Amino acid sequence: MELPHLPGGPGSGSGGGFFEQFLADLLRMMGSGGPGGPARLETAKAMARQVAAEGDEPNVDPAERMALEALLPVAELHVAELTGLAVADGRVTLEVVPPGEWAARTVEDWAFLLEVEPPSPRLGPLGSEELDEQMAALQGFVSQALATMGPLLAAMQLGSAVGHLARVALGQYELPVPRPSGRADRLLLCPRALARFAGDWSLPAEDVRLWVLLRDLAVHAALRRPAVAERFRELLRQVTLATALDQGRLFERLQDVDLSDPAALGQLFADPTQLLGAAEVSPARQQAVEELAAATSALAGYVEWVLDRAAERLLGGRLALAEAWRRRQVERDAAERVAEELPELDLGPQRVDRGSEFVRGVVERAGEQAVAWLWRSGATVPTPAELDAPGLWLERVRLAGELPPGATPEGTGPEGATPPEGTGPEGTGPRDPER
Repeated sequence: MELPHLPGGPGSGSGGGFFEQFLADLLRMMGSGGPGGPARLETAKAMARQVAAEGDEPNVDPAERMALEALLPVAELHVAELTGLAVADGRVTLEVVPPGEWAARTVEDWAFLLEVEPPSPRLGPLGSEELDEQMAALQGFVSQALATMGPLLAAMQLGSAVGHLARVALGQYELPVPRPSGRADRLLLCPRALARFAGDWSLPAEDVRLWVLLRDLAVHAALRRPAVAERFRELLRQVTLATALDQGRLFERLQDVDLSDPAALGQLFADPTQLLGAAEVSPARQQAVEELAAATSALAGYVEWVLDRAAERLLGGRLALAEAWRRRQVERDAAERVAEELPELDLGPQRVDRGSEFVRGVVERAGEQAVAWLWRSGATVPTPAELDAPGLWLERVRLAGELPPGATPEGTGPEGATPPEGTGPEGTGPRDPER
């Protein structure tokens, strides 16, 4: 991008002044690497690590690592039996890391969000005809800078959000964002957050460890399936792009502002909500958010279904854990919620309850084997209309030929449905639809 010449700077007339050259270098840095390029990715990782670490990070206590590793095979066995979904091609690798490392690796795994590039904002007229040459050059520079700095700011925003999330993340899937297939059978956990959660709610540390492993593995069993993972990534990209387009109205509005008029600038910045475009949501953005909400709600409901049954087997129920988790989701502060809000991934109790009702409706109509059908392919992920009508979802996937051979969605409930074929030693749990 060519920087307009700013008259009167030091060295003017001999290849450009210092200030002009500095601004040109700054713009080149902001525009380097392309969408999702290495410069922006490294910026996001550095920001995430710095925010998450909160100073020096001690190494993970080996005793914490061993305690989690001892519980991992138990959690794997029960999630596989309950869901009928393979949790790994071989064995899950557990990586126990401090928050800063969790943040940096998560940014790497979520880098696909930085690849979303909205169209460049409209560059409008320079403003008042009375602007002198220097002010016109400055306004042209501001317009071009706004068009260029967006990708860098997006990287910094992602890094900051992930950094705050890393401070409180109990497991890899604090948010249901798929990880790359090359690291599909790895789980990242932060023992520091687990210990804090157990202490804050007076819960046994071992119960919290097992519960978090069960929760993460239940999500992992669904999102490790390539077609399902790609569907979630597609929905996240759509929301990110639609949000960026809506917020791009800020840049377009700035093109029409006379930078020499303090009153015009004051009026523009008087209402931050209007400035950021948050007050007006486009139909495309609303549709993208609703589709993502349906998918994440169904996933959350499925996880709750798994945890209820696993806790009955292993923990004698989970009333205390479930209540602590629910209150944690409600009482988190704004900094802890920023990673959810970035791609509009609200995981509050209302969305979880909606997903739980959907899963209960599916099980009532088709039996427990239907739980695995939810993640048979990207096409079986529920739509917004189906989330409140489980029978509609069952009918659609049946007509689309997405049910496994011998499936009987006409069951009237657990007693009236066809008994599931188990994968465990006692035949409990559905069979993986891809086996």
